[in-house]
Formats: sequence, structure tokens, C-alpha cells
Amino acid sequence: MAKVSMIVKNQRRIKNVEKFSKKRQLLKDHIMNKEISLEERFKFQIQLNKISWNCSKKRIRNRCEITGKPRGYSRKFGLCRNKLRELASEGLVAGLTKSSW
Repeated sequence: MAKVSMIVKNQRRIKNVEKFSKKRQLLKDHIMNKEISLEERFKFQIQLNKISWNCSKKRIRNRCEITGKPRGYSRKFGLCRNKLRELASEGLVAGLTKSSW
């Protein structure tokens, strides 16, 4: 089980990304627009830099839905490898069977 503080911090980052995604994209579009003067583009860059780092999508960490572990994460199921194996053995994951040979 992961630390509760780390799980809460990641959830806060997810909310911030949702909140500021439109503003960040708008500023990035203005910065990349070559028709705007260089000084105005610098002003947009400064505004983008003032937005918190935690509002960037790259700051979000994929975590297991059950335990909150960040390592061994499977994107397809949203689970870490340990829980995925347990649930697959019990037959609770649709379309997945534990292989044995």
C-alpha cells in the first residue's frame, strides 16, 4: 500500500491538470503562433511560466486503483502487477486468464 499523502498529492495534480488544461493549451498556441510579434510571445511565455508545475500533465503518476502503488502499473487494467495477478487468478478480470504450462 502506498503512502496516503502521495495518493492525495497525485489526485490534487489530476484536478489541477483538468482545471488549467485549456489555459495552458491556449497559451501554448499563442506562443507557437509565428504571426504574433516576438515581444507578445515572450509575454505569453511568462504567463505560462507563472502557472504551477503541478498543472502539467507530465506530473501525473499512474497508480494502481486499489493499492495506489506506482510501480508495475498496467495501463489496460489500471492495476499494479500484484493485484492484477490476484484478480486474474480469482477470475474477476474479464477476458484475462492466468496462464500455466
